[in-house]
Amino acid sequence: MTVFILVAGAFTGPYVWRDTAARLTAEGAEVHTVALTGLGGRAAGPGEVVDLETHIADVLAVIDSVAVESGGDIVLVGHDYGIHPALGAADRRARSIARIVHLDSGMPRDGVPALAAVPDQRLREELTEGGGEPTGLLPPARDAWPRWGSTAGLSEAALDGLTALAAPQPLGTLLQPLRLTGAVAAVPVTGVLCTGNGPGIELVQLMVDLGEPAIQALADPRVTFFELATGHWPMLSRPAELAEVLAEAAAGGGHRLKPADAAEPPPHLRPFLLDVPERPRERTGNTDLYLPEGPGPHPAVVIVHGGPVPAGARPTPRDWPTFTGYARYVAGRGAVAATVDHRLHAFTDYGRAAEDVAAAVERVRADPRVDTDRIALWFFSGGGPLTADWLAAPPAWLRCLAVNYPILAPLPSWGVADARFHPVRAVARAGKLPIVLVRAGREMAEIAATVEEFLTAARRCGADVEVVDVPQGRHGFETLGPTDEARDAVRRAAGAVLARLTA
Repeated sequence: MTVFILVAGAFTGPYVWRDTAARLTAEGAEVHTVALTGLGGRAAGPGEVVDLETHIADVLAVIDSVAVESGGDIVLVGHDYGIHPALGAADRRARSIARIVHLDSGMPRDGVPALAAVPDQRLREELTEGGGEPTGLLPPARDAWPRWGSTAGLSEAALDGLTALAAPQPLGTLLQPLRLTGAVAAVPVTGVLCTGNGPGIELVQLMVDLGEPAIQALADPRVTFFELATGHWPMLSRPAELAEVLAEAAAGGGHRLKPADAAEPPPHLRPFLLDVPERPRERTGNTDLYLPEGPGPHPAVVIVHGGPVPAGARPTPRDWPTFTGYARYVAGRGAVAATVDHRLHAFTDYGRAAEDVAAAVERVRADPRVDTDRIALWFFSGGGPLTADWLAAPPAWLRCLAVNYPILAPLPSWGVADARFHPVRAVARAGKLPIVLVRAGREMAEIAATVEEFLTAARRCGADVEVVDVPQGRHGFETLGPTDEARDAVRRAAGAVLARLTA
């Protein structure tokens, strides 16, 4: 028999598991929900400090009672904050746990408090500075739950119930660092990704391919993944589907990531799909210039990579084949092309990445070989949020803004509190700025949703948007295998950008 131990997240208690637990039980599993102190369990005593260790002890008590009563395999499920006490307990009872399930939760590390995983960056800063009531962090008002995760899929009744039953989160549970001995590393793991709230499997695979050290462990064969197309509370929005996923996870099912292969270049380092000749290139600071024939001044296209890209990634993006390929192609068509390295190393880095891009643009415009009044900006992938500044207040010299398979609204799990980096909202102020959008037909669902949201907003305000569709294209299609459709899309997109520079 499989024994599930379910640990709820911030502000919530055992009640959130009711429907999922009932379905698991109906399928023959044994199910225990953990009542954490102050969150559906016992109330804290006078003067008692409830911290992460308190909640770890709550989970340990259930594990120990189950280990005595049952000979089944224990699957420990932690949702949201609940993964922190779950991991802390599993580290001390590693031999008793058959699998740990991270249900739309982060990857807690030794010495790091749960506060680091709170999605709202501004809220993290407030709590670090001593915010919150003495009794704990007050639960969200009904319309404030999105600060903690996407409410996509929740019915009005479910949201009402979530709000009515929520309890203050003891501050110590968020501020006390998690302590792990390393024993838990031997326990198989499953991640359940809610794509209405954050990245799906394909995007996580891209992170593995980029070489981020903290992500490489996810390609271990003992780690599996599932996706649920819903928001952050799947036990309320998709209880039946969640029960099915948990049962499959307990049986060892799920998708396994492909580890980075040193003998084969990752997708982003494979050859560009067009055979473009070398061009003269000049490197100054974080910017490379690719020069066309003739003295100029020439129009210029500034090419901005996406991310986040790990700080230690080598080569850096301006040397990736996609960006060197576009730059050479653009220079061959008579415009200066510039590729830029910027510091988008985490989702909280958009501010300084925007500074890097703005400085690079001014450096390009200051070059005497560049026509300072004919500039295009071309953004890719996770660089999409950086377009918001330029959409909100397009300068007269900006003749075109292009985006390839972009993310055009911050995903809820990013914790980007700054409304500045929200192109869907900014496009209403774009005026007559021409926009070229290259849309991948096989885009990841979580990214495609932001593109459609952007296009809806653009139609509403009458923005000038030309869409270049790549029906069979995937995210990063330029290096994922050459096809005539993809080659044609690159030529059409570049032609559209250059046409607006010379109009």
